[in-house]
Formats: sequence, structure tokens, C-alpha cells
Amino acid sequence: MHVLLVEDDLDLGAAIQRALDRFGYTVSWLRDGKSALLAMRDQTADLVLLDLGLPGKDGLDVLVEARRAHVTTPVLVMTARDGLHARIDGLDAGADDYLVKPFHVDELAARIRSLCRRARGFAANRVEAGALSIDLGTSEVTFHGKPIDLTRREFSLLQALIENAGRLVRRESLENTLYGIDHVVGNNALEVLVHTLRRKLSFDTIRNVRGFGYMIPRNPE
Repeated sequence: MHVLLVEDDLDLGAAIQRALDRFGYTVSWLRDGKSALLAMRDQTADLVLLDLGLPGKDGLDVLVEARRAHVTTPVLVMTARDGLHARIDGLDAGADDYLVKPFHVDELAARIRSLCRRARGFAANRVEAGALSIDLGTSEVTFHGKPIDLTRREFSLLQALIENAGRLVRRESLENTLYGIDHVVGNNALEVLVHTLRRKLSFDTIRNVRGFGYMIPRNPE
């Protein structure tokens, strides 16, 4: 999952980035409001963590302008503004959730999972396609009842595909999810990752639509 982190406090931003890395998320970290708005308009992230007290453009203004531009990406506001009216203003501006600083990273991760489940229409952390099952909370993967050990990026790839089981996921979307907006991706990096994941599951689990992307059937063999 690709998370866009917008936080100008260097120590807090670095701490959040390290924590999300441990949870297996791909994080792109921006530190000002203008850059955040541009990135949100691209809609390449799966979720935005947005601080309100930003240089260049206030986070609330960023959120309002993003929603006016029809940005539908889930947004979790993180702020020290803990008054009732501040929370109401954030939610009315288009925030999907509101987390008051300071907070525990485990709560942040749980709220991220909840928002992404809601955005994708899932009621629980477990997502299944045929004999393939993943748990978004524990990162456990089973195939035909047997546990499968995956790296962080292999899990992120599998998650992006199984959440769209039966539908093509374009390679550009997968690369954004896996590597974020700050990394240069090698020409065959995605293909190599798909190959190693197929070896751990089965060749037919992930299908290639040449020149477009990849998909997992609704009932992979």
C-alpha cells in the first residue's frame, strides 16, 4: 500500500515513516502544503496522512481544494488541533478520519487499515480469492491452507492484486503502490517481483496482460 505522508515536523515525520515501513507500507513523505496538493491531485497514493499546520498552504485548505478537484483518496488528518470545532471543520472539509497528536503508531496503523477496508468495500481484515487468503492486520498469507512467507514488497504486491481480484491492475498503479513517487523503478523490477511471488504460490495465481498489467483470478488455482 502506498501512503502519502504530509508532515513538516522532521522528527515526527521520520518516526511515522519508520513505523509505517515496519508495517509494510510504501511511504512518500512531503513537507509542505503546495507539494501535497499537487501529489494528491495525481491520485497515485492509496491513502493520505495529512497534517494541518503546514508551510506554504494550510492543510485544511489543501484538503478543501483537493476535494473540489474530485480527489477521492481517503484522507486521515493528523493534528494537534483537538477542539470540537477543529474536528468538525476537518471532517466537513472532506477528511475521512481525524487523529489527534500525540498518538500511538499502532492506533495509526489500525485507522489506516480501517480506512482502506472501507474504501475498498471490505468488512474485515481478511481478504480471500479462492484458496488464497491474506490478513491485512497480521500480514499472514495462506494458500490452500498452507502459510506462505513473503517479503514486505511481495505482500504489498499480493495485497494490491487480491483486493482487485478478477480485475486488471495496471503496472503504473502497481509501481506507485510498491515504490512510491520518490523512487526510480528499474525496467524489470515489477516483473522480477511477480516472478518470485509466482514461485511461492503457483504460476497461474498471477496472470499477465502483456503491456498493461497483472491480475489475480477470483478463484486462483
